[in-house]
Amino acid sequence: MQEVKEVKNDFTKGPMWQVILKMSIPMMMAQLVNVLYNVVDRMYIGHIEHVGAMALTGLGLSMPVISLITAFANLCGNGGGPLCSIARGEGDKAKAERYMGNAFVLLLGIGIVITVLLSVFLKELLFFLGASEQTFPYASEYLRVYLLGTLFVMISLGMNAFINAQGFAKIGMLTVVLGALVNIVLDPFFILGAGEKLFGVITMPFGLGLGIKGAAWATVIAQFCSAVWVLQFLFSRRAILDLRPKCMRLHAQTVGRILGLGVTGFVMGVTTGLVQSACNVQLQRYGGDLYVGVMTVINSVKELAFLVVHGLASGAQPVLGYNYGAKAYGRVRTGIRFFCLGSLLYACTVWLLSMTIPGALIRIFNQDPALLRAGIPSIRIYFCGFMCMALQSAGQCVFVGLGKAKYAVTFSLLRKVVIVLPLVYLLPLIPGMDVNGVFWSEPISDLLGGGACFLTMWLTVYKRLGREEALSRNEETI
Repeated sequence: MQEVKEVKNDFTKGPMWQVILKMSIPMMMAQLVNVLYNVVDRMYIGHIEHVGAMALTGLGLSMPVISLITAFANLCGNGGGPLCSIARGEGDKAKAERYMGNAFVLLLGIGIVITVLLSVFLKELLFFLGASEQTFPYASEYLRVYLLGTLFVMISLGMNAFINAQGFAKIGMLTVVLGALVNIVLDPFFILGAGEKLFGVITMPFGLGLGIKGAAWATVIAQFCSAVWVLQFLFSRRAILDLRPKCMRLHAQTVGRILGLGVTGFVMGVTTGLVQSACNVQLQRYGGDLYVGVMTVINSVKELAFLVVHGLASGAQPVLGYNYGAKAYGRVRTGIRFFCLGSLLYACTVWLLSMTIPGALIRIFNQDPALLRAGIPSIRIYFCGFMCMALQSAGQCVFVGLGKAKYAVTFSLLRKVVIVLPLVYLLPLIPGMDVNGVFWSEPISDLLGGGACFLTMWLTVYKRLGREEALSRNEETI
């Protein structure tokens, strides 16, 4: 039985575009559902009677903290998953299981530590991130409950990477779908009370009326369900790799490699949180709570826009890593070309929509006239360089999928820390810029960081793989 599974999930067979899409389409569906469940959260919160706009702003202030938790999950999942794929391609099952088991222990330990630290210093952290006296209660209510599910997030997100690394894309998709459906169903009953109207239309027959705190409880329960789903699969006989106590003993070299590669996703998550908090602080300074709310909506639209790119990358990484481990360099090059072209074409479509119908995108989350007036020009500025962001994603996908940790970390830091953060503080100082300077920092960083990342990937990885492919052919001829 075990050997049948190995053959079934052999990524060196079949056209690369078909193999990538076979993995990516379930990932895209998972990303879609995951984004929808975050979007639905914000839709419910944004439409709470009388306090919707302020509650949505409070949720926006919580996003850097959530990004930090996600970053720690990616530290282990995005670090161990590609290495697990490469080990499978090499035919080393024991090494692949060791990566998975060590990542699991790291996720549990890190989850406990950050839960305690964030709970203790939450108030100070939120005010540092730009909370006001008006928005702090909403952000605090949400996060106090959300932090109770940190371990569930770590397990469901971090260990799902190892389900995908084994080639079970549909199971990985169902991890996200399960959590999303539970959250979407529970949200209205936890947020609204009996007699309150859902989106101002449907009268709720009953409900707990917990407001933004109810949204957090629904999310925690959903994350718990996803974590249980992941663990029951990984401990089952259906899995190719066994998650057992023997492979959970921490091995210094294994931990080092996981963290070394995973630091890419970690840096991306942490720097995303840093940028979000810096933007919130600057927008609070130059535009007040209204523009913090605008940024919350823009980040929500960005999540929707990125779901295809993220899904395609999640599907491509284990395929590229497996073929790289199997020394099928020509197939890796073919996969890189397909991923890059697909990402770029999709990014062009998103750019066109953001330029032509920005108001429709904003109305998904809130109908407030002031928010619309401020948001329409802001979203056009923010997304005008989105095509270059696809180049960044393409480069990072290849670096992570092939285990090129140094390159991946370098370009994560370049775009967010070296380019975006200084611009967020410097551009508003230009006369006439103010809040627009904060929004312009994104497309400028897309152009500079994305272009540099893609060009480096093409010259140092894609070209080198071509030389390796030619060398392999010559050896076969001889």
